[in-house]
Order: sequence, then structure tokens, then C-alpha cells
Amino acid sequence: MIYDTAQAWMRAPRKRVLFYGMSGLGKTHVSQMLRDAGGWFHYSIDYRIGTRYMGELIVDNAKTHAMQVPFLRDLLLSDSIYIGSNITFHNLAPVSTYLGKPGDPAKGGMPIDEYRRRQEQFRQAEINALMDTGYFIERAERLYGYPNFICDTGGSICEWVDGDDPGDPLLSELARHCLLVYIEGSEAHTAELVRRFDRAPKPMAYQPEFLARMWEEYLRENNCKADEVDPDAFIRWTYARALAHRQPRYERMAKWGVRVSADEVAQATDAARFDALIATAIERRAD
Repeated sequence: MIYDTAQAWMRAPRKRVLFYGMSGLGKTHVSQMLRDAGGWFHYSIDYRIGTRYMGELIVDNAKTHAMQVPFLRDLLLSDSIYIGSNITFHNLAPVSTYLGKPGDPAKGGMPIDEYRRRQEQFRQAEINALMDTGYFIERAERLYGYPNFICDTGGSICEWVDGDDPGDPLLSELARHCLLVYIEGSEAHTAELVRRFDRAPKPMAYQPEFLARMWEEYLRENNCKADEVDPDAFIRWTYARALAHRQPRYERMAKWGVRVSADEVAQATDAARFDALIATAIERRAD
């Protein structure tokens, strides 16, 4: 770890951390709090994915749909209108909309092969965005004078790494630059995340092998063909299973850094409390 002791963390002139864990446990909230407090650069992996690595794909997809409307098609071909993606830290919907859901096109789904293609595009984009972390640490200080840096990752980071491999290339690169902080949720948090998702299901990224297994199980259990799948029903059915699949992967990643609970993160309401939280987490690891 780049901070071996709580004292080393508290005295560090440059604090660099990376949050990971299930979506909805406070990663983005505390990242924005630190940014607003001043002195911290907030690097959002999802924002980087949507602007740098998938921006063109997202816009081209919107243009493809627009070209199916004669009125818009004529305007696009004559360069009379412009279609862009308005991604912000607070609005990352274009990324999830592009990922989409598999199943019946009449219900907003897409063929499973196209869905898998987009999943692979996202996987590559997320890995690339994570590998950019070191560059953004240097850039944040060189350009803007930020001494401190927080990387806010998506929930799917655990799908692309092997926490048991001491030579994992992605984890090795991230741990070289940042203190990796696992935000751990309780069973109550997990149940609440499932309830929220059930109310408003949204696209997410899956490890290819996990997706293949879930897709075949869903078709078999529901005795349906691929183009008969209700897209929302499938991702609702998959969500709790995806959380259970990710949990041990997060646990294996935890060996690379420290862990804090979601409740502890919720209590870190300013920069001083955040510093104390991380110092406590480092001390716990040393015990």
C-alpha cells in the first residue's frame, strides 16, 4: 500500500485514494463532497468512459435511430442538425442507455449478440479508463494544482480483475498510484439496493461468463426464446444474482488495500472526518 500506517496517511502532502464496491453505497457522494471541499480532484471512471472511450459509440447509436425518421434523416444528411451526448457527473444515462438490455425488441430489448458486443465495448472502455488513473493524477496536479486525488469507480471493476493474483496488471497499476478502499455494504444495504433496482431497473455490465450462464438459465427457467425475453424482467432477475457473484470478487480485491463500511462512509461528512476514516481503516488492517 502507498500509505503503510495511519500516521503516513495523515501526514501525506498528497492523498490519493480509489473507491470501489457495489453501486449505491456512497462512492460518488463522498467523492463529490471532497471535491466541493476543495483540494481534491474527482476522477469519475464512468464519466471518462462516456466521454473518452464510448462517446462516439453513444452518439453514433443516437444517429442510427434518428436516421430511421425521415424528417431527422434529411436534416442530418444536410448537416442542419447536430446530435451530441450531454454526459455530466450527474447524468451518465447515455452510457447505460447505450449498453441497453437484451430481449424482445418490441419491449426495448436488443439481440443477445448485439448486447454482448456492447458489453465487450464497455469492458474495454472501463479497463482503459482505469488505466488512465496515473495520468489523471499527474494532470490534476500539473494543470490545476490539486494535491489530493479520488478515483470513483463503477461497480463492475471487480469483473475485470483477479484479486488473488499478486501480478494482476490492473490492480497492480491502480495500487501503485492509489490507496484502494473497499466500501462494504451490509445485508440490509444489499436488500435495499435490490428493492431500488426492482423499482427502476437499469442496464449494467456483466462478466462475459456470468452473462452467458444467466442468459441460458433464464431462457430455460422461463421456457422462452431469446427474442421473447422481457428485457426488464431479465435484468431484474439477474440483479441479485450479480450482486452475489460480485461479493467474493470484491472480498478478494480487499487484500490490495483497506475496507470501510457504507455506514462509516455516510458519517464522513467533511474532509477531516474522511481523513480520520481512512486512518482508522489503515490501523484496522495493521491489527
